[in-house]
Amino acid sequence: MMSALSKSPVFEGSLSEAPRSNGPRSNGIDVVTFGCRLNTYESEVMRREAETAGLGALAGGAVIFNTCAVTGEAVRQARQAIRKARRDNPQARIIVTGCAAQTEPEKFAAMDEVDLVLGNEEKLKANAYRALPDFGVNDTEKARVNDIFSVRETAGHMVDAIEGRARAFVQVQNGCDHRCTFCIIPYGRGNSRSVPMGAVVEQVKRLAGNGYAEIVLTGVDMTSFGADLPGAPKLGKLVKTILRQVPDVKRLRLSSIDSIEADDDLLDAIATEPRLMPHLHLSLQSGDDMILKRMKRRHLRDQSIRFCEDVRKLRPAIVFGADIIAGFPTETDDMFENSIDIVAECGLTHLHVFPFSPREGTPAARMPQLRREVVKQRAARLRAAGEAAYRRHLSSLPGTRQSILIEHDGLGRTEGFTLAALGAGSPGEIVEATITGHDGTRLIAAPLAACAA
Repeated sequence: MMSALSKSPVFEGSLSEAPRSNGPRSNGIDVVTFGCRLNTYESEVMRREAETAGLGALAGGAVIFNTCAVTGEAVRQARQAIRKARRDNPQARIIVTGCAAQTEPEKFAAMDEVDLVLGNEEKLKANAYRALPDFGVNDTEKARVNDIFSVRETAGHMVDAIEGRARAFVQVQNGCDHRCTFCIIPYGRGNSRSVPMGAVVEQVKRLAGNGYAEIVLTGVDMTSFGADLPGAPKLGKLVKTILRQVPDVKRLRLSSIDSIEADDDLLDAIATEPRLMPHLHLSLQSGDDMILKRMKRRHLRDQSIRFCEDVRKLRPAIVFGADIIAGFPTETDDMFENSIDIVAECGLTHLHVFPFSPREGTPAARMPQLRREVVKQRAARLRAAGEAAYRRHLSSLPGTRQSILIEHDGLGRTEGFTLAALGAGSPGEIVEATITGHDGTRLIAAPLAACAA
């Protein structure tokens, strides 16, 4: 499973995006998050554990980078941000963790700007942050990164809020048992591990009780949820259990899913549960069968198309996003055209595109590579196809009534995750509105009260 770096507010994808701080410094600690929604959730746990460890009392405070390894560009951006943070905060302690730190600890430990490198398991434990030289630890032992494949369980860490967010993320799963040929993430996250259902439900209750109207379930390979739990419950059962046991949740959303693993209960919930949002982000990666086989994906082109058709019959308002890689090794012009065509054939709206990025240690990095200019040209064509599909989607909505969750500055998201400008409402509030038009990037909406007036 992977996704692209994207700074566009329109095409927010499932995994990697521009770095962001989890709000202003809290007790001298700033957490800078790269990548996925799971990282966003974990950053809140990290902030709490770092505070428990006493980092906020250090002179100059601490800056913690929660990195992403999904592309080489993500790693480059992290290193660039670390150097800037040192220039801006010469007295701060800089700690690097996350997937890039897990897969390339030596690279970050060699940076003079970095005081400590922690692995993905260590970052969630207060004791790990006490490995800073300030706490009497030998300053030559900068990297504290254990074998992620030795981790067998994922704890249901409880958080009360997600700083700077109108919606809250809840981890249901971590790691991945699949070995797609392009993907480095299993080496950063380890094998698939599920959070027990009771812990997930309790976390959702906690966040809903704290006023979050929308909860997003997230994981590395979320549709593999439950295989390692007693009774092997599937994602659909978890979704139904949450909606039944937490009536205060107004909106429940799923992050990226693998459509081939969608179970019957999940499809039934999509069809019958109005509080489950009509938006699915699919890990497609390609529209060509040969490339999908070389990627070692578990679905074929026709299965993706059929899934979208079947789900649209169950929930006509459903909106699909997808991750697609441009310029995978050995991809011919005809193979690439199949990826262009699948945008329309699946009815994709929120397309998340990135040029293929070889990751050292993966099989795809050893395959015959395309010229970089070809890869970039294909990525540009795919983005253009996605933008055209998105504009058609925007043009289909004027005159409709939409429920919009306000995020900030009068901007929010519809139930289908389409960006809308409302000019009213407070962050976290759901506003009923009529769509009056669009500007090519976002919907223009008017609150129903304003319409009545």
